[in-house]
Amino acid sequence: MTEVKLRMAGRALGRAGLAHAYGHCSVRLSESEFLVCAPVPMGQVPVGAAGTVVPVNGPLPEGVLGEVRIHQQLYKARPEAGGITRTMPPKIMALSALGRVPQMRHGMGAYFRAGIALWDSPLLIRGDASAEALAAQMAGQRAGVMRGNGLVTVGESIEEAVVLAWYAEDAARIELEVLGSGLDGPLVTPEEAEARDTWGGRIMDRMWDYLTFGDPEG
Repeated sequence: MTEVKLRMAGRALGRAGLAHAYGHCSVRLSESEFLVCAPVPMGQVPVGAAGTVVPVNGPLPEGVLGEVRIHQQLYKARPEAGGITRTMPPKIMALSALGRVPQMRHGMGAYFRAGIALWDSPLLIRGDASAEALAAQMAGQRAGVMRGNGLVTVGESIEEAVVLAWYAEDAARIELEVLGSGLDGPLVTPEEAEARDTWGGRIMDRMWDYLTFGDPEG
């Protein structure tokens, strides 16, 4: 079931336009290992495709994409992490090119009340030191944005990480529209954000169901 959910997550991210030829997602298997999706465009992950088991500590297995080091360092630093996505959402990409991250302007933005990290470089993260530094910058946060280079989300499950990727992109859409209007408005207050940051009432499950609707393995 873990492998099925990972494949569904990848296809959902691709169908939602959050990833194209590039990107990857993973799910924790144990304290010492995680499973990363096949190194193909996530929207095209075949039914039954095997992922690769990756150690949290140690070299990447042959054939695993270099930026999977980001997953390694986040799983190492975040014992609560159960799933991670690395995506290229278009609104996040555009906003990050301005050196900005979404602000808390709507209910879904409240899930990032701890903030969204901005990694101020467009370069790919393919070394352990930079992956570790990104993980440190994201401490306590559910998302990190890399300038001109996409998004990373961390959830307690792969479902949560996928839903957070969609929420972050929606927050970026609103931020860009606010900036384009030349106007401004109130932000969600810390008190409002604390109340809104809940998965009660199947909030996460409903978005997961929406994003995976019609999946061949659903």
